[in-house]
Amino acid sequence: MNLNQIKNVYFIGIGGIGMSALARYFKAIGKQVSGYDKTPSILTSELIESGIDIHFEDSIGLIPNDFYVENTLVIITPAVPVSHSEWNFFIERDYQVKKRAEVLGIITKDTFCFAVAGTHGKTTTSSILGHILYESGADVTAFIGGIVENYDSNLIGIGKTVTVVEADEFDRSFLHLHPNIACITSMDADHLDIYGTSEAIEESFVEFANKVEDKNNLFITNELPIDGVVCAVNEEAVYKAFNVRIENGSYVFDVKTPNELIKDLRFGLPGKHNLMNALMALAMAVTYGTPTEVIAKALLSFKGIRRRFSYQIREENLVYIDDYAHHPTEINAVHQAVRELYPDQKVLAIFQPHLFSRTRDFADNFAKSLSAFDEVLLLDIYPARELPMEGVNSQWLMDKMTNEHKKLITKEDLIPTILANDARVIVTIGAGDLGEMVPSIKKALYENL
Repeated sequence: MNLNQIKNVYFIGIGGIGMSALARYFKAIGKQVSGYDKTPSILTSELIESGIDIHFEDSIGLIPNDFYVENTLVIITPAVPVSHSEWNFFIERDYQVKKRAEVLGIITKDTFCFAVAGTHGKTTTSSILGHILYESGADVTAFIGGIVENYDSNLIGIGKTVTVVEADEFDRSFLHLHPNIACITSMDADHLDIYGTSEAIEESFVEFANKVEDKNNLFITNELPIDGVVCAVNEEAVYKAFNVRIENGSYVFDVKTPNELIKDLRFGLPGKHNLMNALMALAMAVTYGTPTEVIAKALLSFKGIRRRFSYQIREENLVYIDDYAHHPTEINAVHQAVRELYPDQKVLAIFQPHLFSRTRDFADNFAKSLSAFDEVLLLDIYPARELPMEGVNSQWLMDKMTNEHKKLITKEDLIPTILANDARVIVTIGAGDLGEMVPSIKKALYENL
């Protein structure tokens, strides 16, 4: 498919974090962009402000009249049901209809492509790498699965020759990519609704790894059963971060690479997992040839990602952090970072489980992760693309938790319950529509200070 011949791009599910990055990209390179989403959100509002036409009703009549078969690309999200009338309209008329991952594969095929894979850490690692490359003056476009605070966008740059993409294992999407340099940050069981078994996930990651011909260009953690260059924090590795300390709320550390020792790097994102993400990004940038001083400066100036340990309030007597964590490993990482930074404070966690299948598959691990917090408020499961499953609900999950202070809560009662709590550290966690409530929670807490 030749993207140069495409005049119009139509998105079904334009408000998704990955889809909206593509929408911004096509708008930036001069295409006419339009689309549908099920519900308005902060992201869709930002897209509309940028001049993209979006509607929220599944209606053929709302498709622009000049989006003809020969000049239009239609991009769909996996979350769209097969009964969707707009989708069927395009299929019946032989439009070019492609998944987001296929389109990313087409865009990146003729570029020097960095691909960041892993069940956790993809967004942070690719954001740091995109920021480093952009700051170095590289002709880069980075497609990010989160809003990068430095750019207030999920798109960094609109370069033609270098791309950074998240290699998403969901639906085996990452097998559409053509990576020149890649990393795998982690390989936990997830998306068992797609894969069935953890062995099947592992096989898929191996297949992705094999797409990188030169294994000197594939970076891994030391526990992965894949051939590549090992990166580690405080353990022997080809790229090793060590001498880690905290100064003024930031990590300061040294890195040993195959050719040099880099001293006193500074990086502001809390949590040991983020140190590893920064190290992976550094290793890929060094391999590409980015100067060390540029990398150091970019790590120092990186502000983080919206909904990734994102500080909403940071006052002496009140801290409010919001995080997208939706897997037990990610919740553990949030807890570790909070405890490291606020060791003597009472922590209130508000969690919205994401997907019935994920809640079912990891219920015991979720219960264990959540039980580490002092208090937990639990919202109903956010269904996303799924129908309810009998017996799988938040009450069932809460019954497995061992902490004394836990409570089921409705969205309507959430803010009053938070305000009545005496916790000095508050964390909202989850990948559902809880994120849409963050501005309201922040406002209420500030007014209550």
